[in-house]
Amino acid sequence: MAANQDDELAAIRAQRLQQMQDQLQEQAMQQMQAEEVAHAEAQSAAQIDAILRQALSSDARARITRISMVEPQRAQALKETLALMHQNGQLNTPMDDASLKQWLVSQSKSRSNASIRRI
Repeated sequence: MAANQDDELAAIRAQRLQQMQDQLQEQAMQQMQAEEVAHAEAQSAAQIDAILRQALSSDARARITRISMVEPQRAQALKETLALMHQNGQLNTPMDDASLKQWLVSQSKSRSNASIRRI
């Protein structure tokens, strides 16, 4: 009877060990995939920054940096759009700050004007 229990215990231990090994292997795969995604995103961001260094003046790049402090998603979208425009030859290079400001105004979505009524 004791040998039967020992065999059962050994089987349970082996099963648990296999589960832990499978779990560790799965975690390692997920981490490796996350690292690959992060590397690809970093490489893409570096490419966009290199393009923008050519396409924008230092003042215009500073404006984009200030926008990214306030609205990171919007700044990223602007960077991607400007880089694409530069690659397609639609951008006069180097774009100065005044031209960037004008372009940003033309690209900004119409915002609803809030009106305050006094009662």
